[in-house]
Amino acid sequence: MKKLLAVLCLCTSLGLMAQTDFNDVFAAGVEDAEQFTTDYMEPLSESVVYSLATGWYNTADAKPFGGFEISIIGNITGFKNKTDKKTFILDPNDYQNLDFVENPGTARAVSTALGDITGTRVYVEGEVAGFTTRKEFTLPSGLSGEGVDFVPSGYIQASVGLIKGMEIKARFLPKMQYEDASVGLVGIGLQHDFTKLLPADKILPVAISAVIGYTNISGDYNLENVNIAEGENQRIESNINSWNFSAVVSTKLPIINFYGGLGYVLGKSVTDVLGTYRVTEGPLTSEEFIDPFSITKKVSGVTGTVGTKLKLGFFRLNAEYNLGEFNTATLGINFGFR
Repeated sequence: MKKLLAVLCLCTSLGLMAQTDFNDVFAAGVEDAEQFTTDYMEPLSESVVYSLATGWYNTADAKPFGGFEISIIGNITGFKNKTDKKTFILDPNDYQNLDFVENPGTARAVSTALGDITGTRVYVEGEVAGFTTRKEFTLPSGLSGEGVDFVPSGYIQASVGLIKGMEIKARFLPKMQYEDASVGLVGIGLQHDFTKLLPADKILPVAISAVIGYTNISGDYNLENVNIAEGENQRIESNINSWNFSAVVSTKLPIINFYGGLGYVLGKSVTDVLGTYRVTEGPLTSEEFIDPFSITKKVSGVTGTVGTKLKLGFFRLNAEYNLGEFNTATLGINFGFR
């Protein structure tokens, strides 16, 4: 599991889902499986959207025509103190077949994909050929249960100055394969420096810009080698979109500068569980599910950014902290000319 974290945040998401024994989950029926998986994955999907919305700027001072900068950007989105994101309330009354082994019929907190609650035993029960059949299993824990309290992401980004204070940006991560998971990232952004339109631009001590950035990250996880359930063509496919709309202000000093921004994040994640799954235990034995469900999560929220940038000729280094529903620390290594 921790090896997946070294690749990218989406591989983390897919790896967590792959650890879930779908034979157990589907033993409760596809409706119960979808409801549990949706609640379990929701905070992780949300954290990825906020992580992808960062890193679009390191100054409000747009580059002149032909100026460029190439950056290597890494993000760490933490959730160590996000106790409300580490659990959700599972109420058996909202499920058709799933219930707790201890204190059945009573709602209780269970782990999300970010959480650390372990050993939660549940069961499904029903009639098979006139006999009562019961299956018990343990619900999965999350990243905190493995001592991991962050979600990482990273990519390469390029910026080029256009005319009249306009700057175009692009980010990408070539499709990467790690064991049974693959992930790739693309994004495009635009920055407009309003102070470039003023006659006194060259003597103003600050710059003010608007930034729009769009990022898409997609990936898949082949479940054929995981043996989580009988079936064919089993895989998880995920697609996450993230928009950032920001107003940015920064100083215009020769070597070290400071910048800040107020932004709004919009995002959507869609995760599809695909393939054929056959239940081999419990009251739904011999049931077969094909492309059983899709999980969709929409995200929106206000963010704030504070950062600093050091410029030493061709080399630049920036660090920032982003405040929002999930907080993200960003480090950029930049090479450019303006």
